[in-house]
Order: sequence, then C-alpha cells, then structure tokens
Amino acid sequence: MRTTHVKASDTDERWFLYDASEHVLGRMAAEIATRLIGKDRPTYTPSETGNTHVVVVNAAKARVSGRKDDQKEYQTYTGYPGGRQLWPLAIVRQRRAKDIVELAVRRMLPKNRLGHRLLKNLKVYGEGEHPHAAQQPVAVKATLS
Repeated sequence: MRTTHVKASDTDERWFLYDASEHVLGRMAAEIATRLIGKDRPTYTPSETGNTHVVVVNAAKARVSGRKDDQKEYQTYTGYPGGRQLWPLAIVRQRRAKDIVELAVRRMLPKNRLGHRLLKNLKVYGEGEHPHAAQQPVAVKATLS
C-alpha cells in the first residue's frame, strides 16, 4: 500500500455552473466549497487545489430559507470605536449581490493560503450571463429545495 500525492496539474480541469435562483444559499455554498476543495474526487489531496472552477449566476436571486430575508445581517467593522455597521440581507442583495454567495462559500473554505487560492476559482455574477461559455461548464441542478 502506497499513499499517492496527486498534484493539481495532474488532474483534469472541471467547470460547474450554478444558478443561485434554483438553490438554497447554504446548501449551495456547502456543495460549492466541497467541489472547490476537491473532496468529491477519489484523488483528493489535502494540500492541493482540486483544479475545479465554479461559476455562479443570478446571485441576486439566491434563495434563503426561514426568516433569513428579514433577520440575516452582514457586519462590517472599521476598527474604530463605534465603527460597527450592520447591513440587512435586502440591502446587500441590492448593492453587492455577488457578496452574498462569495461570503457564504469563503467562510466554508480553509482559513489559510490554500483557501485563498481556492477562492480564486469561484466566479460569481449577479445576473444570468457569464463570460465563461467557452469552458462549457456543467450545469448543476438543485437536489433539495
């Protein structure tokens, strides 16, 4: 028995397309993080990127469950006393729609250099169009609503 170390350059490149209007935000983010890390492959190596790219469209229409539309808040902090700001989900959805999906996925990735490299393979767009049609991404359908 030998342990193999598979480099990212040795694996084939994969592209996935998620339509956020069809998926629940948390479930979609967990699935995207798993794919970016490469844990869905039999050749998973913890110290390498999975050589997977994910494109998310319609981020402004991402679905949330329960009462999160009314209650979920995003926080920013300037570092000064009294510099904490809370932004409700509705405001973030209008102003910076791609941040909703990007933050959800980023918080599920490793908090180290590898996580920063993996996040570069995530492309999020607020509308339904994207410039990655040449890569022929595989559309992922929602399994649970």
